[in-house]
Order: sequence, then structure tokens, then C-alpha cells
Amino acid sequence: MARSDDPNDHKGLIREAYRIEGITLPECRSIFLDWALSLPADRNQAQALTELHASYSALDADHPMTQVLAESLQSAQAPKRRGGWRSRPR
Repeated sequence: MARSDDPNDHKGLIREAYRIEGITLPECRSIFLDWALSLPADRNQAQALTELHASYSALDADHPMTQVLAESLQSAQAPKRRGGWRSRPR
């Protein structure tokens, strides 16, 4: 899969995934992980994911990448609990 030559184009992998016919969900998850790891350290990942989801989710609702973006957005917005299920033993 060819990636954009522009180092500032962090959506290149996602854009390419939407052009591939017959791409599977595991492949989309791998592409999403590559995209997330390509973000600069100073970039707010939750905000970048929100922008990415807004720009691509309406393209093709049946595409596996749309599902991956929706799952990732939900997990990024979910409140985090420290210590797992219980923060203190009872």
C-alpha cells in the first residue's frame, strides 16, 4: 500500500484504505494503528481522531475502516477508570 510522500499528510494511510476493494477489518485495524503511530507527539490524538472520523465516516458506511474509526472514537471518548474494575479492594 502506497503512502503519501508528504510527511504532514497523516491521513494518507486511511485515504488509501478507503480505495481498496475487499479490504478486511484486521487490515483496517492495522492501518489505523499505523496512522495513530504516525501522529506527531505534540498532536492531541483524541482531537485528530475526531477530525478524521468526521471527514471519512460519511464516505462509505459499510466500509470496514468506518467501523474501525467509530470503535476507536468511542473508546477514545469513554471515561477511563483507574485501577480497572475497582480502584480499591473491598
